[in-house]
Amino acid sequence: MKEELAKIHKAQNAKDYPDIELEKGEYVVLCMERSKIGLIGIWGCVGFIILILCIALIAFSSQGIMNNTVFANTAAQDQMKHGLFVGVIMLFILLILGGLAGQFIYKSNRMYVTNLRAIQKIRTSLFSNSTNVIDLKRIEDVSYKQTSMIDHIFHFGTLRMSTVGEETTYTFPYLDTPSDEVQTISHLIQERKNVK
Repeated sequence: MKEELAKIHKAQNAKDYPDIELEKGEYVVLCMERSKIGLIGIWGCVGFIILILCIALIAFSSQGIMNNTVFANTAAQDQMKHGLFVGVIMLFILLILGGLAGQFIYKSNRMYVTNLRAIQKIRTSLFSNSTNVIDLKRIEDVSYKQTSMIDHIFHFGTLRMSTVGEETTYTFPYLDTPSDEVQTISHLIQERKNVK
C-alpha cells in the first residue's frame, strides 16, 4: 500500500512540479513563491517613469518649443515632432518590456520543500539562474525576519535557513506568511532527523 501511495505522490509531483527532479520516495510538501507585493514595486517604478515622461512630453509640446526652434519651415518641425513621438513610443515599449522581464525574474524564484530536502530555484536575470539543494538533515536553524512596517502589514518576510558544517545561510525574500512556513519546515526537519 505504501509503495502504491509513493508512486501516486511521485506521479502527481512530476506533473505539478516539472522543473525539479525528485528522488525515490520523495514528494513536495511546500512550494513557496515570492509575495505578489513585490510586483507592485516593479510595475510602480515602470508606471512612475512613464508618468514622468508623459508630463515632460506634455510640458514640452504645450510650451511651443517646437515652434521656437531654429527650424524655420513646418516640414522640418513636423519631422522633428514625428521623430520625438516615435522615440517616446519606443521608450514606452522598452519600459513595458523591462517591467515584463522584471516580473518574469521575480516570479521565477521559488523554493520547494520536500520530505527529504529543500530545493531553491534562483533567477537573478533573464540569463542567470541557479539551484541550491539542501538535505533537511543538514539544516541547523530555520527562522524568518520582518524588518519594516510594510512587512508586518502585508505579512511577508525573509526566510533564512542555516546549515551544519560550512555554516552556509540560504535566504528566500518576499515570502508570504513566513511564520507558517517556518513551522512546517521545522517540523519536517525534526521528522527527517528522527529517521534513522
